[in-house]
Amino acid sequence: MPANTTAPSGPAGSAGSAGAKTGRKKGRRARLIVIVLVLALVAGIGYGTFWSVSTVRASYPQTTGSTKLDGLDGNVDVKRDSYGIPQLYADTDADLFRAQGFVQAQDRFWEMDVRRHMTAGRLSEMFGSGQVETDSFLRTLGWRKVAQEEYDNVLSEDTKKNLQAYADGVNAYLKGRDGKDISVEYAALGFTNDYKPAEWTPVDSVAWLKAMAWDLRGNMQDEIDRSLMTSRLDAKQIKDLYPAYRHDKHRPIVDQGAVSPVTGKFDPDATPSDNIGSNTVQGATEGLNTQLSSLSDTLDQIPALLGPNGNGIGSNSWVVSGDYTTTGKPLLANDPHLAPQLPSLWYQMGLHCREISEQCQYDTAGYTFSGMPGVIIGHNQDIAWGFTNLGADVTDLFLEKVSGDGYLYDGKVKPFTTREETIKVAGGEDRTITVRETNNGPLVSDRSSELEKVGQKAPVTNAAPDRADGYAVALKWTALEPGKSMDAVFELNRAKDFTTFRAAAEHFEVPSQNLIYADTKGHIGYQAPGKIPVRLKGDGTMPSPGWSSEYGWKKEPVPFDELPYEYDPKRGYIVTANQAVIDEKKYPHLLTKDWGYGTRSQRIDDLIQSKIKGGGKISTEDMQKMQMDNTSEIAALLVPELMKINISDKSVREAQKLLEGWDYTQEPDSAAAAYFNAVWRNILKLAFGNKLPKELRVKGECLNVPRADGSGPVDEQDRLVRECGRRDADSAQPDGGDRWYQVVADLMDDQNSDWWKAPKSGRDLATENRDQLFARAMEDARWELTAKLGKDITTWSWGRLHQLTLKNQTLGTEGPGLLQRALNRGPWNLGGGEAAVNATGWNAAGGYEVVWVPSMRMVVNVGDWDKSRWINLTGASGHAFSAHYTDQTDKWVNGELLDWSFGTNAVGKSTTDTLTLKP
Repeated sequence: MPANTTAPSGPAGSAGSAGAKTGRKKGRRARLIVIVLVLALVAGIGYGTFWSVSTVRASYPQTTGSTKLDGLDGNVDVKRDSYGIPQLYADTDADLFRAQGFVQAQDRFWEMDVRRHMTAGRLSEMFGSGQVETDSFLRTLGWRKVAQEEYDNVLSEDTKKNLQAYADGVNAYLKGRDGKDISVEYAALGFTNDYKPAEWTPVDSVAWLKAMAWDLRGNMQDEIDRSLMTSRLDAKQIKDLYPAYRHDKHRPIVDQGAVSPVTGKFDPDATPSDNIGSNTVQGATEGLNTQLSSLSDTLDQIPALLGPNGNGIGSNSWVVSGDYTTTGKPLLANDPHLAPQLPSLWYQMGLHCREISEQCQYDTAGYTFSGMPGVIIGHNQDIAWGFTNLGADVTDLFLEKVSGDGYLYDGKVKPFTTREETIKVAGGEDRTITVRETNNGPLVSDRSSELEKVGQKAPVTNAAPDRADGYAVALKWTALEPGKSMDAVFELNRAKDFTTFRAAAEHFEVPSQNLIYADTKGHIGYQAPGKIPVRLKGDGTMPSPGWSSEYGWKKEPVPFDELPYEYDPKRGYIVTANQAVIDEKKYPHLLTKDWGYGTRSQRIDDLIQSKIKGGGKISTEDMQKMQMDNTSEIAALLVPELMKINISDKSVREAQKLLEGWDYTQEPDSAAAAYFNAVWRNILKLAFGNKLPKELRVKGECLNVPRADGSGPVDEQDRLVRECGRRDADSAQPDGGDRWYQVVADLMDDQNSDWWKAPKSGRDLATENRDQLFARAMEDARWELTAKLGKDITTWSWGRLHQLTLKNQTLGTEGPGLLQRALNRGPWNLGGGEAAVNATGWNAAGGYEVVWVPSMRMVVNVGDWDKSRWINLTGASGHAFSAHYTDQTDKWVNGELLDWSFGTNAVGKSTTDTLTLKP
C-alpha cells in the first residue's frame, strides 16, 4: 500500500457550514448504504464467508493528506470538489499524466479492467465460458492487435511518453493491492474466480478507441437490415423504408462550399458545380442479398457491452457566435448520446500545468474516458471543442467465395492470412480459434456454425461463382488499420487556434466525428475529420462481391483537405446533430447514404433562429433549456390527423381526448405524451413491423405469416405459419427513430398505400387505408396502456412508461439478482424521447424503456471559463457505495448543470478535498 506521509486532513478551503453539512449528510448516506449492502451480502451470497464493512470500504480512494507516487519529479495536487471531480496540478507533462492514471485507477479501475479485457477479447479470463463467443468475435476483429501496431509503428514519441506515464500511474496505484482493495466487484468475483488484476499497459489505453469506433461505426447495421429485408420485401418497398435525406427540410451542417477545381481543397466559400465530375458515386450494379441474421445476432453481443448501434445513436452539439450571445463571446453546447452505463462512460477531470512551458504543455478540462490519458471533449485556456458522430460509412461487408485454404479473387484462389488465438477461460479449458482474413478483412462468418451459412440463399448475378455451401462474409473497416487518433487527443488538448485545431482533427481518423470549435478571440468553426473510404464501385448500402476487383476501396481515403469545414459562417452559429454534413449532390465524395434524418438538428436550428430573429441574445441558460427540449416532431405531424378520426369506443375516445390541446412536449408527467407514443408504437407495428422478416422483429414475438415453402407448423389457416422474432429488443425494427418519421411523412398523403393494410388479428378487423390503421393503433394503444398503467387515464404519465435504470455493466447485468439490486440504481421517470433534442431514446419495436441517453451535458462559456456548466449521467466514482456513485443523476434527470470551475482561484474555492502526490 502507498505510505501515508501526512495524516489525512479535513476538507480543504473555506467551504462554509453549508458545505460541511452537505458533506456530513453524504457521509451518513454512504455509511447507511454500506451497512445495507453488507447485510444483504451476508444473507444472500455468503458462500460460507461474508463481506465486512471494512471489505466494502477498503477500495475507497484516499482523497486527503498525502501519499507517495513513485516516478514523480515533483508534487502533484489533486483537488476534488463536493462531487468528487478531480483537478490535477503538476509541473511536467509526465507528472500530470502519471497522476491522471493514479487518480482514475483510484475511482474507476474495475471499469478500466473490464474494458481492456473486452477490447482484447479476454472477458472469459474474468467471467468464464459464457464470454467465449464474444471473445472469439473480438479476437477476429483484432482490436488489440491493431492498437499494438499503432503504438509500435504510428503514434508519435510524445504520445507514447504520455501513455507510458499514465500506465505507470495506474500501476503505482495497483502495487501492493489485492483485488478487494481495488473495487468491491473483485471481492464478488473472488467467490468463483481466482482472477488477479495485471499491470496496465499503454496499449490498453489505445485499444479503447477501437471500442468507441465500433460503437460509432456508421451504417453497418443498416447494411445488414437492408439485406435481411430482401427475403420479405421488394426493392421499392425497401426504398420506401430508407427514404432520401430531405436537404430542403433539414439543414445540413455545411450549407455552402465545395472542393475547389483549382486547389483541389475544400473551400467554404466556393460555389459547387452542377456537375461534380467523375467522382460521382455509382449505385451498386449487382442485386446482392444475403441471409445475415446470424451475423446480426453475433453483432448484437458486442453493442450489448457498449450500447445499441442504430439511427438514433448520435449526439447534439452547437456553437453560437458572440454576436448573438449575452456574453459577447461564443457559447458551445454538447451532449453525446450513448447507452446508459453505470458508472458513466465519461469521467470529468481537469489537467493543469502550474505554468505552461515546454516541459508542461497542458491546461485543459472536460470529459475523458477512464483508462485513457488527456481530455476527449472540453476546453483549454484558448479554445473549446465538442463532438458528435459524423456517421460516415466506414464499414463494408463483402461476400467471399471460400475454396479450400483460400478465397476466390478475379478468377484465382488466393491464400488466407491466418493467425491462431488462444482464449483462456476462468474455471475451464483454453479455447483456440483460427482467424482467417481475405484482402477485404477478417471473416466474421467463421465464428459460429450459423455464420458459416451466411450467403446460402443470396441471389446474385449469373457472373457470381457457384455458392456451394454459401458465401463467407468479410468485414472491411477503417478502424482495423493503424491510425493516429491517440495523437489527435493530445493535439486537441494543446490547440490554440483554428489552424492547430484542424491539424489535430486531421489525425482524428476513427471514429469519424463532427468537431465543433470556438475560441477566446470570438471565432467559431467546424471540421469533418476521419478516414473515410473511397469505393471503386457501389455505395456501401448492401454487401459487395469480394471475388471481384471491381469492388473494394481505393488505397487512399478521402483527402483531409477535401473534407468539409466552416469558419465563422455568416449565419453566426453551427449545429451538428448527426444530420447530413453537406448536400451529396453538390459534393464529390460519398460520406454515407445513411445519415440521421435531421430532426434534432433542425429543432435546435429553429430554436436558435427564433431567438435571433426576435432580436434576443442567447444566454448560457438558453443553451441549457435547449438541451432539455422535449418536442416531438412526429406528434406535430400525426396528432392533427388522429384527432379527425371518429372513434366509437368510449374508452378509446377518452384516451384520444388526451391529445386535445397538447403542445407535443414529452414531459415525464404528461399523460398525452404517454398515449401518443403508445399510438406511434402501434402504428409502426401494424404498418411496418409485422411485415418485416423475423430477423428484424423482437425476439419471442410471434406472428402468423404466409408460408414461403410449405414447411413448419401450420395453424388452422392452412396457408399460414407461426413465425417468431429473433432480434434483441433494443436493436429491433422499426425502432421509431427519425428515419421512420420520414417514412411515415412520405406516406401520409397516400391513404390507400399498401403499407396501411393490416390483416385481421383477434378482435381487430383488417385495415384497408391509413385512417383505419390509425384508428386500430389508437385502440391497441388504449388497451396496452390500460394493462401497463391502469384503466384510469388520469394516472397515466410518460415517465411511468419511459424509465431509466442504471445497471453496473458487468455484475449488475449478469450477476445474482441480489447483487444486481445492490449494484444497480433506479428507475427514474424521464421526459424526452426518440429524436427529441432531449434524446432519451427508446426502441418502439421493443418497448418504452430508455436505451440511450445524453451521456453528459455541457455548456461552455468561452473566455469566461468559470461560468461554464457541466453534468455527468452518474458520478465521478465507480465504487458502488461511494457518495459519488450516482450523485449527479438526480440533477441530470432534472436538466440541471453543475458549476464548472477551471481557473486556479475558482477551483480553490470549490475544493473540498486535497490530496498531494509526492515523489
